[in-house]
Amino acid sequence: MLKSSYELAMERLGDAGPRLSEEQKAALAEIDAKYLAQVAEKEILFAERLHAARLAGDAGVVEALTSELAEERLRIEHARNREKDRCRAKEIP
Repeated sequence: MLKSSYELAMERLGDAGPRLSEEQKAALAEIDAKYLAQVAEKEILFAERLHAARLAGDAGVVEALTSELAEERLRIEHARNREKDRCRAKEIP
């Protein structure tokens, strides 16, 4: 099984981190899949607009769209991390 970046970071710090139940691990995987799909959707939506701007030679629009896409990715990543933190914080029965 692949370890998450969170688990790898905790190992590097000398702490295995909190024990996660199988339910939590499944929930974390589902959260990752959900947000990965959101990023893919945004990239698809922006791809056509970026392509059109590049064909038109409009560097300003390309830069603005690239920046907007980066902000969307960051927003989605933060939302994903918040949801994963809530999942990890749930007590294991």
